[in-house]
This record gives sequence, C-alpha cells and structure tokens, in this order.
Amino acid sequence: MLEPMTPADETVVTAQLQRPPRGVIGIAYRCPCGKPAVVVTRPRLPDGAPFPTTYYLTCPRAVAACSSLESQGLMAEMNDRLSRDHDLALAHRRAHEQYLADREQIDSVPQIAGVSAGGMPDRVKCLHALVAHALAAGTGVNPLGDEAVQALGAFWRRPCLEEAL
Repeated sequence: MLEPMTPADETVVTAQLQRPPRGVIGIAYRCPCGKPAVVVTRPRLPDGAPFPTTYYLTCPRAVAACSSLESQGLMAEMNDRLSRDHDLALAHRRAHEQYLADREQIDSVPQIAGVSAGGMPDRVKCLHALVAHALAAGTGVNPLGDEAVQALGAFWRRPCLEEAL
C-alpha cells in the first residue's frame, strides 16, 4: 500500500540519500523503526528524464546490507541459478512483468517500456532494486528479491543512522 510522503518523511529520505529525493510519489515500505525504507518514484523525473527504477531502496542499513551481499557473490550465484533453473527464471520474468504493470499504473513512458530494474527479466545486476521491489510488493512477487530480503536478516536492528531526525 502506497502512503503519501509527508514533510517529515521527505526530511528523512533526504538524509538517507544525502540529497533531496526526485519524483517520489510515496512510501511503499517502512522499516520496523517507522522510517521510510522504499519509496515509489515516478517513471519520469521532474526534469523530464525517464527513470525506470519505480521502487527505490532508501534505508541506509538495508542499502549497506545489500552491498555486502553483492560483494559476497550473491548476484553471481543467483545468475547461475537463473541460467539453470527454468522455474526460477519464469518466476523472475513474472516479477519483471509485475514491476512493469505497477509502473504503468503510475505513468507510461515509452523510452523505458519493457525495462524494469535490477537486471530483470534475464539476470540479477542489482540486489538493491530486487529488495526494494520485494519489500514493496510483499512476499511471493519477486522470488530473488525475497531471497535477498531473507539473507539481509534483521537489518533494521542495527543502530538507526537517522536517529537524530
């Protein structure tokens, strides 16, 4: 469920990203601490640039945990499995199609038609994007995103980087 972004949320997201958010239409997922963790971004930014990343991971703890998983080779392992497991590849393609359908409900941008995020539908190139989609969509929509979320563990239990906000 998409929540409107409040001025307080915008302040937190600005601190999380270390820049003002662009084209955000709402919050798709909050950390258990209550702060925004995934925002939904318009497929066309205010400056007119196409932007295919609808679900954007903002929680610094989740971002750092995803980066750690990437550096440990999780993406390579997932790509290997995608190349061998037809059912997983089909489920990954369905996640891509759902991502596109979600974005199309916001706006249609011909320049990014068919382009989702995170390497979908054929590979994994960004766990951050898959995790953002999985957190926003809920369990069962993005299987590799779900696996990555599970591998992250309780990332929100580490000290919050924005407690002063």
